[in-house]
Amino acid sequence: MTTLLDTVRRHAEAHSDADGIAATAIRGLTTVRATAPSGLVYAISRPLACLVLQGAKHVTMGTEGFAFSAGDSLLIAADVPTVSQITRASRTAPYLSLVLELDPALIAELAAEMPAASGSHGTAVRVEPTDAEAADAALRLMRLLDRPAALPVLSEQLLREMHYWLLAGRLGPSIRRLGWPDGPAQRIARAVAMLRADFAMPLPVERLAAVAGMSPSSFHQHFRAVTSLSPLQFQKQLRLIEARRLMLAEGASASSAAFAVGYESVPQFTREYGRFFGLPPVRETAAARDAVRAAQPAA
Repeated sequence: MTTLLDTVRRHAEAHSDADGIAATAIRGLTTVRATAPSGLVYAISRPLACLVLQGAKHVTMGTEGFAFSAGDSLLIAADVPTVSQITRASRTAPYLSLVLELDPALIAELAAEMPAASGSHGTAVRVEPTDAEAADAALRLMRLLDRPAALPVLSEQLLREMHYWLLAGRLGPSIRRLGWPDGPAQRIARAVAMLRADFAMPLPVERLAAVAGMSPSSFHQHFRAVTSLSPLQFQKQLRLIEARRLMLAEGASASSAAFAVGYESVPQFTREYGRFFGLPPVRETAAARDAVRAAQPAA
């Protein structure tokens, strides 16, 4: 019998890009494959559920670290900064996972039809054993990729079912808050969307608070509770992560990357980059390139 691991492995081997990412024809569903442990990956993640099928990974958010492996699911229930690293992977047993971007509108619709959840609301990042029902729904979603004619008819129905089982399972309390109509998570998400779109521009807290429909003091408090950062720290990390991408992926110089993401002072950029990534821009990006080359198999 075909397993979820089999279907993800087949899709990932056929479609992965140079970073091991393979989008699917199903909205928000992606496979990840790696044949060697990775370096540190810095990102501001969108809400997602990651079902690990083979290998192991470690994710850090703030001062908290989460180790997880085959049979576990990682939930990121807010736009939060993370540092991740694949810790177990090889050519014979690659790291494989299935990632689903969570749909807040669908979560709100489902939560309104489900019994009220008991217990705590949960935290923004959690790791739990994968629920069998969610894995089964994921398998049926992946099988649809082999039946293109069925995709437009059944994919949304199965996406709804997978969201349902995630809500009904161990990760449900943390997922539910994404769907609270006009709740703090939804309001902060509006401000985060503006920060993502205009991170290179000055964005006063008063303007962000207005987008969120909150007073500046209330906005600051809720923003930190959801993302673990202040709005200024969040914007700074967005700028630094994008600058790193420009230098690594597009070969930009440190000064041009700094100006592109909104810095007016290259020395300030260099100081803040070094504090965040541990090394100044030129040395850190050179080390990252060396790590990628070392992980690639010899020709």
